[in-house]
Amino acid sequence: MKTLREILHDADVRHVAVGHFNISELGALKGIFTGAQQLSVESGAAVGAPDGKIPILIGVSEGEREFIGVKQAVALIRSIREEYQYPIFLNADHTHTLDNVRAAAEAGFDEILFDGSALSMEENLKQTLEAVKIIRTIDATIVVEGEIGYIGASSEIIAERPTESLKLSTPEEAVRFVKETGIDVLAPAVGNMHGLLKTMVEGTAKKRLDLARIAEIKNAITAAGVSWMTLHGGSDTDDNDFKAAVAAGMTIVHVSSELRLAWRRGIEEGLAAHPDEIAPYKILPPAVEKIKEVVKGRLKLFNGLG
Repeated sequence: MKTLREILHDADVRHVAVGHFNISELGALKGIFTGAQQLSVESGAAVGAPDGKIPILIGVSEGEREFIGVKQAVALIRSIREEYQYPIFLNADHTHTLDNVRAAAEAGFDEILFDGSALSMEENLKQTLEAVKIIRTIDATIVVEGEIGYIGASSEIIAERPTESLKLSTPEEAVRFVKETGIDVLAPAVGNMHGLLKTMVEGTAKKRLDLARIAEIKNAITAAGVSWMTLHGGSDTDDNDFKAAVAAGMTIVHVSSELRLAWRRGIEEGLAAHPDEIAPYKILPPAVEKIKEVVKGRLKLFNGLG
């Protein structure tokens, strides 16, 4: 089976993106993996996916890791990869401290994002470089990601977009960052935003991306020796913008808030259908199904299927 580095190289060459989906409990993981499996059977070979299986990344933030367990998250994903011979990988998403970077590396994560985007550029450079050194010392095969530009901090439903999230990363900042830190993957601010606006939940608005800026940053960092980029805060982005962003050079696309909203709606549906039920596995199926459908729809877009 290909490594995550080989998967990312393949995606970059084929101008597709690896879908990244966050979890905080087993039902969400079941929905994500089932969706990826089903789409692979339906379309994996047609899109040139490695071995006909569409790769996926599972993300766990610091809060999600605290809830699931750092080593337990690794064991879960590794068990699925080994049993099903499926290209599913684990990312230590939005890691803010060097201690947590070390813990994730020692536990065996496939990718680690050190997120210093809320810091000054100089401090972000300094701490990201230290994170890279720590990870490389423990396991040089781990993919290391860094982030520039503030796009919000959590998967919440909010009334108005934070003004600070409107500032875009520049090609010059991106080149300096990849050169001075030695990261493998860059996550820039290109119009994306964590969380959802109320208008998005109501279905009257979509996130829009600066596609020209994505292309500019991609070209600049590729010339500097780093070609992989991540789009964070992808939930409820306009479908055409998603496709264009991948074509312009996004290698990984994150979706989390959409899944959380699907999970909640599924739980509400399960409780409404079975008001006297107390067995979780009898209440959870609608949530698993709704998450599966979101994942299949997003993976289709990321792989040029719709």
